[in-house]
Amino acid sequence: MEQWLQQLMEILPDGGNYLLILFLLAFAESTPMIGLIIPGSTLIVFAGFLVLKGKCSLTLLILVTTGGAFLGDLFSFWIGVYYGSKLLKLRSFQKHYQLVKRAERFFVEHGGKSIFFARFLGPIRGITPFIAGLSGMPKRPFYGYALISAILWGICYPGIGYLGGHSWQQAQSLSVKFGLVIGLILLATIVHYWIKHIFKASNNS
Repeated sequence: MEQWLQQLMEILPDGGNYLLILFLLAFAESTPMIGLIIPGSTLIVFAGFLVLKGKCSLTLLILVTTGGAFLGDLFSFWIGVYYGSKLLKLRSFQKHYQLVKRAERFFVEHGGKSIFFARFLGPIRGITPFIAGLSGMPKRPFYGYALISAILWGICYPGIGYLGGHSWQQAQSLSVKFGLVIGLILLATIVHYWIKHIFKASNNS
């Protein structure tokens, strides 16, 4: 084992404390503004890599990160429901005004599906559930989209690190490829609805 990796393994806590850190990473990345400064996805991929070095089990890692991601989305959603209009006036939200507007447009264009896709789209990951709550999205559909996306994220990102094997560089490459796949799925969805809208408009004319 490389010396730097051996030193890192010695620094990291064991057992419940280690799992708590992973849970908090997944949770924090799903919250508005805080998620912008937490590289949770990258660290969770790395945690999957560390499973091969004997740090935690893959099953526990998946359960903990899925739970953190789902509860983070719920937290962001309910903050939007109860405090959304007030929080938008805060300096941190005003500073990222364009990002908030981008998340709003994304939610308006894609509705509930935006909760699923935003999970894999970095900057708007934590803001989109907040916008959904602020916009009055019904909670039951939100829960469904949030749960499905959290499960997929909780399986794929640790899995990417795990399947990356013995090379962290390889794990990063797989992460990029996975992100491109999600981007292609999103693009296909946009094109599908654009074509559907044009077809519907032509039939009504």
